[in-house]
Amino acid sequence: MKKFLLLLGATAISVVASAQNEYAEIARLRAMNRHVTGIRSMNDGEHYTVIENNRIVRYAYACDEPGTELLPPSDKHVVITDYALSPDEQLVLIASGATPIYRHSYTTRYLLSDGSTWQPILPEATAPRDASFSPDGRMIAYSDHNDLYIYDIVSQRTRRLTDDGQWNETINGTTDWVYEEEFGITRAYAFSPDSRRLAYLRFDESRVPLMQMMRYDGKLHNEAFAFKYPKAGEANSLVQLWVADLATGERQQIDTGTESNQYIPRLGFTPDGLLWFHRLNRRQNTFEVVLCLPNGAQRTIYEERAQQYVERVDDNTITFIDKDRFLVRQESHTGYMHLYLYGIRNGLLAQVTKGPWEVTKVVGTTPKRVWYLSTETSPLRRNLYSIRLDGKDKRRLTHEEGFYTIAPSRGMKYCIATFSSATTPNRVEVLDSEGKPVRTLADSRELRDELAASGRPAKEFFTFTTERGDTLNAWMLRPRDFDTTRHYPVLLTQYSGPGSQSVQDRWSMDWEDALVDKGYVVVCADGRGTGFRGEKFKKQTYGRLGALETEDQLSLARHISAQEWADPNRIGIYGWSYGGFMALNCALKGHGLFKMAIAVAPVTSWRYYDTIYTEIYNNLPQYNAAGYDDNSPLRFARMLDPRTRLLLIHGTADDNVHFQNTAEMARALHRAGKRFDLMIYPDQNHSMRPDDAANVRQRMIDYTQENL
Repeated sequence: MKKFLLLLGATAISVVASAQNEYAEIARLRAMNRHVTGIRSMNDGEHYTVIENNRIVRYAYACDEPGTELLPPSDKHVVITDYALSPDEQLVLIASGATPIYRHSYTTRYLLSDGSTWQPILPEATAPRDASFSPDGRMIAYSDHNDLYIYDIVSQRTRRLTDDGQWNETINGTTDWVYEEEFGITRAYAFSPDSRRLAYLRFDESRVPLMQMMRYDGKLHNEAFAFKYPKAGEANSLVQLWVADLATGERQQIDTGTESNQYIPRLGFTPDGLLWFHRLNRRQNTFEVVLCLPNGAQRTIYEERAQQYVERVDDNTITFIDKDRFLVRQESHTGYMHLYLYGIRNGLLAQVTKGPWEVTKVVGTTPKRVWYLSTETSPLRRNLYSIRLDGKDKRRLTHEEGFYTIAPSRGMKYCIATFSSATTPNRVEVLDSEGKPVRTLADSRELRDELAASGRPAKEFFTFTTERGDTLNAWMLRPRDFDTTRHYPVLLTQYSGPGSQSVQDRWSMDWEDALVDKGYVVVCADGRGTGFRGEKFKKQTYGRLGALETEDQLSLARHISAQEWADPNRIGIYGWSYGGFMALNCALKGHGLFKMAIAVAPVTSWRYYDTIYTEIYNNLPQYNAAGYDDNSPLRFARMLDPRTRLLLIHGTADDNVHFQNTAEMARALHRAGKRFDLMIYPDQNHSMRPDDAANVRQRMIDYTQENL
C-alpha cells in the first residue's frame, strides 16, 4: 500500500492507493439483498404493478403466474425512473431519466403509453418535473422552471397556470430547498377530487439569503451555483396557498392566517372536495389542520401544542378516512406516538392505540379498521397490526422477530411485506388482510446461503447502563474467530440525531463490515435523543444539541474499553452528517480516549444549518444562543489530543451540510496548532454522489487500518 502525504500547514491531505478494494466485496453482498421496486396497487386490489428490468409488469397478488407487461418495447433511450397509472389504468405516465436538482427533486422526460405505443409529451417543456394525473384522467399537471402547467391529454395542448416563476425568486407548485429536505416533499400542489380545481403553494424566496456553492466540473474557470438556503434564525420563504379554477384559469389566494413566518407543510382535499392545509408555527410547537368550507369560512379541525416541539409533520400525521373522519398520529397525549380518531365536526372520537410503544406508520385504512406498523414487541422491531377504529379487536398480523416494511393493496385485501432481521436478509412476500402468507416474491436465498457458508458474523444486540443511569440499546459485530483472551481494536459507529434510530433488528451491511473481516470489533449505540422510546427519552436533548449525545458516546467508549477483550488504546469513532458532528465532539472532548475519529460531512455549528431542522430541536438562535454555541466543535479545537488521529471528509457540492462547516473546522484546528487529515471530494454532494459514494468508504477502511 502506497501513501502520498502532502503537508499544508497543520493539515495533512492523504491520497491512498489501496492494494485491494475491500468495500467492493461489501457492495457485492449488499447488491444480492433482494427487493421489489416500484410497487403500485391497482384499483381492484387484486393486482399490482412493479418495475422489472426497465419494464412495468402487472401481477396478481394471489396467483403465482407470469406477469403481463404494460408497456410496448422501448428503445435504449427510455429509462424508467418513475411511473404512474392513470385513474382508469388505461395509460401509463413514464418519467424517463433524471437530472438531479437536490436530494429528492429532479427534472426528467415524460412519455405516455397506452400499452401499444409510446407518446412523448410536454413538447414545450424544457425542464419538467413533478407530473401527475388529474383524478378524472384527462389532464396532467406539472412544473417547469418554477411555474405550473396543465397538459390536456386528448387535445395534447398545454395551458400555463402561473407566470411569475423565477429561479431564486418565486416558486409555484413545487417546494424550496428547505421544504424539500426537511418536510420530504417536492410536489406542492393537489387536484380536487372532481378535477375542477388545483390547489398549490407559492414560495416567495426573495428575502431568503443566497448560498453560493462552488462548482468545478473539470472546467478551466470554476463557477458558483447559487441557491436560496435559510440558515437557522434567518428569513424563510413567504409561502402562500392558492387555488386555480381549471375551467376558467382564475386564481384565488386562500387565507392562511395573519402570521407569515410559518410553515404550510401539507395541503390537499378531503374525499368530498373540501380544501385543507397544515399550519405550523416557526417554533414548530403548534400544529393545526385547517379546513376551508364552501362558504369561505375556515375551521381548525385539529390542533396540537407541545412545550418543546410537535414531531415533524409527514404524510402519516393526518389520514382522512372519509368525509367525516380522520386519523391523527401524535405523541403529546401520552408521551408515545399513537393513533386517535377525530371527527371533522365532533372532534376526538376515540383513542385507537395505546401502550408504552409507538405507532411508526399508518399502512392503510378501511371505513372500519386501520393497519399500522409499531414497536410493540421491541423498539428495535416493526410488526404489522390491525385494529378497529374504536380501538377494539387489535390483531398482530406478522409474527417473526425483526423488521417489516409494508406496501398495501387498495382496500387492504393484500399487502406486500418485506422482512429482514439482523441475521436474515430480505424476504418479500404477499400477505392477505389477516397477515397469512400467500406467496413469496423474493427471498435473497443466494445471499443467505453465501453468508451462512462464509460464517459472516451478524449483529449481536445488548444494552448497557451509563454512569448516569441511562440504559441504551446497542449492537456489536465481532470477527469470526473472536477470542475473549485477545485484545481487539474497536470502532464506534453512530448517527445520534434527534428521533433517529441506528440500532434496529434488520439486515444491513456497510463499510464497517469490511473492518470486522480485518479483526476489528464494531459497536453502535443509540443515545439519549434518539427515537422510538417515547417522547421523554427523545426530547431531553432539546435546546442543547450535542451535549447529552456526546456524554453517551463517551460512556459507551469507556464501557467498551473496560471489556477484557478490548484494546483500550485502540478505540475509534465514526459518523456522517449529524454523526460527523458527534464524532468530532467525541474526538475533541475525549481527552485521548479515541485513537482515531472520522467525521464525514459534519455539522460544525448549528448556525450553519437550515431553519426547519435546526430550530425544531434547538429553538431559534435569537432565543437560545447557548444551544448553538456551547456544543459547537469549533469551540473545542484546542482540545484535540495529539494521540487522536482525526480525518475530516467533505464534498464541495454538498448543498445540505455545506463545505463551510469543514472549512471553518479546519480554520479552528489550524489556529489551535493541531494536526489532522482532510479529504475533499470535488463536486460531490452530501451522499458523495454522483461519483464517490464507494470511493469514500474504501478510503475510510484504509484510514482505519492505518490509524486504529
